[in-house]
Amino acid sequence: MTYCLGIMTCSGLIMATDSRTNAGVDYVSTAQKLFDLSKPGERALLVCTAGNLSMTQNVLTLIQQETKAEIAGNLNELTSLYDIVSYFGEKTRQVLEKNEKWLQKDNISATCTFLIGGQMKQEFPELYMVYSQGNFLRATRETPYLQIGETKYGKPILDRTIAYEDTSLDAAAKCALLSFDSTMKSNISVGPPIHMVMYEANSFKIKHRLKLKRGDPYLLKLRKSWEASLKQAFRKLPDLSWQGGDEQDQVNPLAITDILP
Repeated sequence: MTYCLGIMTCSGLIMATDSRTNAGVDYVSTAQKLFDLSKPGERALLVCTAGNLSMTQNVLTLIQQETKAEIAGNLNELTSLYDIVSYFGEKTRQVLEKNEKWLQKDNISATCTFLIGGQMKQEFPELYMVYSQGNFLRATRETPYLQIGETKYGKPILDRTIAYEDTSLDAAAKCALLSFDSTMKSNISVGPPIHMVMYEANSFKIKHRLKLKRGDPYLLKLRKSWEASLKQAFRKLPDLSWQGGDEQDQVNPLAITDILP
């Protein structure tokens, strides 16, 4: 399992991934899941991958080969992020059609997913999720983040914190790391190093990168501070007001005859 996250605000994008590919008592492996396909001054393009590692690597390799060979319609010829996302979808279908039946023979899932975020000239920053079937979903002002992989543990903090208009990139970055911390706390299949990139809107260049390894002082400080804040907030919650009343108003106890055959 893995966890990848993209956050879109009016100020730009945050893209982050863990590096875990397998986890067990005696076997843990990691792999790169965040890729920078930008052309400084022309486009910002960040890609996060999840799912079958061989499938995502095949898709990226195919795209790189077509770009290097300058095949018509390759990545460098596309002029909108929508076209780039559609291109990724086409290549994903192409790789899936070639490999899926062979993987199915050994009951191996061919599912793979991509998060694609960036900005092209004359466009606003955008964020998309591409599925194995080649179709895709776009983040909106109302839903300004997208997740792939082990999403459930890190979602609540995003729902309560991220707002397209009001969240700064620095705040979005901290929120992203809290989302990862919550996920790693509850699921061993997600783990560091965490790779994160910040893209500032209209800069068309990736200036801010971060790699946080296991035991990183900032990660530890963030976890301790967040846990202390949660405990303090919990202690300040209003007490319950238990209902009293006469005997007839109370819940009737379960009689032994109600459970015996």
